Amino acid sequence: MTLKIRKIDSKADKKKFIKLSWKVFEGDSRWIAPLIMERMEFLDPKKNPFYEHGEVALFLAERDGEAVGRISAQVNRAHNEYHNDKTGFFGFYECLDDEEASTALLKTAEDWLREQDCDKVLGPVSFDMGNGEAGVQVSGFELPLIYLFPYSKTYYGGLIEKAGYEKAKDLFGWIYDIGKIPDAPMQIAEAVEKHPGLVVRPVDLKHIKRDINIVKTIFNECWKKNWGFVPWTDSEVNMIAQNMKMILKPEITAIAEVDGEPAGMMLSLPNALELFDGLNGRLFPFGLLKLLWRSKFQKYKCARLFLLGVMPKFRGAELGGLSILLYIKAHQGSLGLGLTHGELGWTLEDNEKINMGISFMGGRPEKVYRVYGKDL
Repeated sequence: MTLKIRKIDSKADKKKFIKLSWKVFEGDSRWIAPLIMERMEFLDPKKNPFYEHGEVALFLAERDGEAVGRISAQVNRAHNEYHNDKTGFFGFYECLDDEEASTALLKTAEDWLREQDCDKVLGPVSFDMGNGEAGVQVSGFELPLIYLFPYSKTYYGGLIEKAGYEKAKDLFGWIYDIGKIPDAPMQIAEAVEKHPGLVVRPVDLKHIKRDINIVKTIFNECWKKNWGFVPWTDSEVNMIAQNMKMILKPEITAIAEVDGEPAGMMLSLPNALELFDGLNGRLFPFGLLKLLWRSKFQKYKCARLFLLGVMPKFRGAELGGLSILLYIKAHQGSLGLGLTHGELGWTLEDNEKINMGISFMGGRPEKVYRVYGKDL
């Protein structure tokens, strides 16, 4: 059977690109289909702000006209300008257990990236570390799927390694049981909350763009030295705010201000995959009604603590435990919503301070998402 790799761009081919997941995960009762419409918009240069500073090529692997694998190759100019390098990325990696197809897809992506003057490749990243899915899941397959975290076939890592890739960085997903708040963190939080001028409030849905801009300011400052960091743009913030409006629960968010100055933030999201379950990726004819009803009335079981950061000037002295207070706010809000568990992260494997803080709160690093790299 003849293998062919072809670059795609048409709407019909993009839909075929997206629908490959249905074939790869056929028979996997744990997999939850993404919304086809949302994925199509993500791949639309007119709707995804990534394309304002990035170039993307999409490729399908086919045997006798049947799709068996897919991959994206992309150059993120914002990343390369910020880090002063020539890194390219691959993403949207899905493949049947077919070494020939996987290796051919990766080689095709590498060749395209060389043409863009890249000298190394990282992936999978779809499309960037801050707003997409990053890594291949390599542990914790038995645990619940979480929105915006990748769910991989167990053989993915092996196929990528056979194409000459090595681990670049492991990202931890921390499992957190929502029950009784530990005594020691609670005492720290209660002391910090008494600090003069400190106000901790939830994100205001009526002013979500304003508050997401505050989150952006803190994110761009607190993460600027992290591996893989790229500053958020205004366009990306607008997209994030728009996407979050349907699912965001203010009870599990927090913005901390000291005398009106942004000091820290915590942003958690309910597990939107619980809304998508059973829709098979389609909003019509009845999926949209189900989605709207679920978003308003369905009780979530799980959430993801997406971001938590404290501005450097507020990390010492009396406010040294502000991050603990923000964790406690997430825990208390989760209890109020009836959530049973959550996933925190991802965090970098070598970010010792953050990882120690999550361990102190009772988190367990039971999921690992691996980003691979290769010199070109």
